[in-house]
Amino acid sequence: MVASKITGVEAKPVRVAPSTSAPRRDQAADRPASHAGPAADVQLTGAARSLAAMEQSLAALPAVDEARVAAVKRRLDSGEYRIDAQRIADRLLHLEGELSRRSPVDSSAIK
Repeated sequence: MVASKITGVEAKPVRVAPSTSAPRRDQAADRPASHAGPAADVQLTGAARSLAAMEQSLAALPAVDEARVAAVKRRLDSGEYRIDAQRIADRLLHLEGELSRRSPVDSSAIK
């Protein structure tokens, strides 16, 4: 079982039943000649190292910024907190544009 460090969700192990339609192959023939075993060194790319560093720094942060929550509560209680609907709409549209540029969706698939 392997845990995903990004989502924290563990994948369930899958059991594969032997197939009767294909003959079994010799396991030794499936292994590469340079099989190093469990003590093999693993080389990470720069992107993987950066992702691991970001993950560690995010894990160190609290889930909720209590000081910011308290400040917003004070502003709400005093009536100082104003919602700028136009700014929210503009930022949502900007986010939508960014998401569509990064992950284009086939519009014909949406009906």
